[in-house]
Amino acid sequence: MKTSTKNTIVSLALLIAGVVLVNILGGYVYKRFDLTQDKRFTLAEETKEIIDQVESPLIIDVFLKGNFPPEFRRLQLETEQLLDEFKAYNPNIKFEFVNPNEEGNEEFQLQFEKFGLTAAQVSVTESGKQSTELVYPWALAHHNGKSVKIGLLKNQLGATSEERVNSSLQNLQYAFVDGFKKLAQDKSKKVAVLKGNGQYDDRYIADFFSTLRDYYFIAPFTLDSVATNPEKTLKALNNFDLVISAQPTEPFTDAEKYILDQYTMNGGKSIWLMDATQMHRDTISGNNFAFGRDLNLNDFFFSYGIRVNPNLVKDVYSAPIVLASGEERESQFNRYPWFFSPLTSSANNHPIVTNIEAVKFDFASAIDTLPNSIKKTVLLSTSPISKTVGLPFPIDFDVEIPKNLQIINEGPNMQEYNGGEIPLAVLLEGNFNSVYKNRVKPIKLSGIKNIDDGKPSKMVVISDGDIIKNQMQGNRPLELGFDKMTSSFYGNKEFLLNTVNYLLDDNGLINIRTRQIAVPFLDPQKVSEQRGKWQTLNLLLPLALLALFGIAFHYFRKRHYTR
Repeated sequence: MKTSTKNTIVSLALLIAGVVLVNILGGYVYKRFDLTQDKRFTLAEETKEIIDQVESPLIIDVFLKGNFPPEFRRLQLETEQLLDEFKAYNPNIKFEFVNPNEEGNEEFQLQFEKFGLTAAQVSVTESGKQSTELVYPWALAHHNGKSVKIGLLKNQLGATSEERVNSSLQNLQYAFVDGFKKLAQDKSKKVAVLKGNGQYDDRYIADFFSTLRDYYFIAPFTLDSVATNPEKTLKALNNFDLVISAQPTEPFTDAEKYILDQYTMNGGKSIWLMDATQMHRDTISGNNFAFGRDLNLNDFFFSYGIRVNPNLVKDVYSAPIVLASGEERESQFNRYPWFFSPLTSSANNHPIVTNIEAVKFDFASAIDTLPNSIKKTVLLSTSPISKTVGLPFPIDFDVEIPKNLQIINEGPNMQEYNGGEIPLAVLLEGNFNSVYKNRVKPIKLSGIKNIDDGKPSKMVVISDGDIIKNQMQGNRPLELGFDKMTSSFYGNKEFLLNTVNYLLDDNGLINIRTRQIAVPFLDPQKVSEQRGKWQTLNLLLPLALLALFGIAFHYFRKRHYTR
């Protein structure tokens, strides 16, 4: 007995010592294991780089707490698990889940109004019954006196709740890291907004550039001084990493083009959002006609390998237009198909267009790609059921006009819409050759070397300037991509932000966005049909197993002690 007791004490002491030793080693050696197939809880290297910059407490208030439909409970769980990973990697990140509808949380209601955190009204079908739930899919992050809102639910046209949550889970890590970057990372890149050639007024591009200002320095830039001091203009322009020209309406001079050309040769990036058409109203007939617009840029883009055609694209897969009909006092607002507003998508998996909502165009033109050494990637195109029409072309919004001009109510002849996928936004990458190579230069740049063979650069050309234009509510700009007449959200803002990030080699956020995770959901029809069977099975099977274990335990115990 003494030997047995001694062995027991030694074994117990060794066990305690082993547990203590493991805990001590655990303080120095830390490892978490992600056993999911798609590694959804493994932080991307780009994520870690941004989180490493958080050197003081970063507090996150998450408003996903309360009685939710099953899909949103999944979003809540995945959000909590991801935040646990953030906190485990950097203890400065702290979070709390808050129920905004709970009494005593009036302070959060004021924050909702301040930051524009709107509730999402979600219809959920469960057990054959449909209900409407009010959810606040937002988080607020606070760091060093600054706060940013983080949207956790992505808007998708025509998507079910499960599809929206699935897309949101794909975007979850990106949404938080994007917010962390705004709070913790200093800005370094500079973006110039071209002015002076009839570009959009600031109020129509206010939402996009106010968002872009969270990441980069933004400043207006005009080419007015090219005529008097081209060297100074080029030197000033070369200080910017990216140039954006939003809907120019006045032609560029050859001197201005040459400055922009030399900026590209020096490795400068650019985004061109431009219409190749313009609208005029005929004073005799009263009808609107679309005509071509000459910005004196045809040779500019032709040398780089693309051509924006003076035509209009019509697409069956398009956004509706809302028009009033009837007498003024009894007018009714109705939706009509409007094939001049294509909802564009992309068949490729380029990081700029991965996992984004459809982008809405208005009166866009087709882009041709021409063979040369520049790599060209079609980012956005029409659906296969589309066509182009030549100019001039009559466009009338009157729903009462004769059928031959009644574009709004025309039924599509599917045999005509056989143009296939027509490019509307193209990315160009590579070493650009000067537009003026082997040509007489329009101006002389004293003290600055003329470059005919450029450095590696990137450029995006979009055949519609309207995709950057935000709508107005009185004097207040609305969020880019929101259509107030149909209350629909489109992916314009997300597409343009991705484009800027990519052109400025800010690929960290892009790489996080393109991660794919698999989110399995139950089939609601099968759940409804087989609900009783699985409830019975889940209730009786554990009891049956417990009973079998009890019988077996009793049998072997009785057999052992009766010998």
